[in-house]
Amino acid sequence: MIALSPLELAIAVLLALAASSLSILLSLGFHRALVWSIIRMIVQLLLVGTLLRFVFSQNLPWLTVLIFIAMLAAASHEVGARQGGRLRGPWQILVSSASISLSTTFVSIFALITVLGTKDWLQPSHAIPIAGIILGTAMNSASVSLNGLLSNIIGERSAVEAQLALGATRWQAFSPLIKRAVRAGTLPVMNQMVGAGIITMPGIMSGQILAGQDPFEAAKYQIFLMLLLSASGVASSVAAVYLTVSRLTDECHRLRLDRLTS
Repeated sequence: MIALSPLELAIAVLLALAASSLSILLSLGFHRALVWSIIRMIVQLLLVGTLLRFVFSQNLPWLTVLIFIAMLAAASHEVGARQGGRLRGPWQILVSSASISLSTTFVSIFALITVLGTKDWLQPSHAIPIAGIILGTAMNSASVSLNGLLSNIIGERSAVEAQLALGATRWQAFSPLIKRAVRAGTLPVMNQMVGAGIITMPGIMSGQILAGQDPFEAAKYQIFLMLLLSASGVASSVAAVYLTVSRLTDECHRLRLDRLTS
């Protein structure tokens, strides 16, 4: 692939800034957030690119594991930071990290061993990008599910407490909220799978085709990855929702919103 010049990147930045100017012209109010997102994205990716260039040149398994742990920590923080309400104390970070770490670690190891074999699966040039893709899906699914769950709990508090007062268990009372939250978290992954190839050209497949890979082989790799992303997204959503419900109720099946802070 041809390397991008600074001028070409600058033109792309101008296009993004032109899009943000629509917010000013139409008084939509999102231009500051968009500009900040652009600046943050550029700085983050340039720093990550520099770091990964060093990591790839060293090719050390322990360094790969260290990078992966740092990615998990950052994703866990982001899941909690995106919520309107948070569990008090260390529980929010514990729930976030547990929900995405288990699913991401298991699915990433399976993907790397399957594609690279047992000897080279910690090779950083393959392990870090694959783990990053899977982690991103797990993070987004858990975040959307938690946001939906917490919003519904606050909005439907009276209905939940009424069912609990009538003798329903916490799982029975929360069942409709759990279903809606998990469905919301897994919907983006399902939309990706439904639209893959016909509506959109997925990233991995596009990258392999641009790199000269046979389109049919690229399609098989994309199918493999999408199946793993669906597994990771569903597992992280379910874990995040059930762990949160467990924390916001007690063994006597009472709603404990005092454990939640806005």
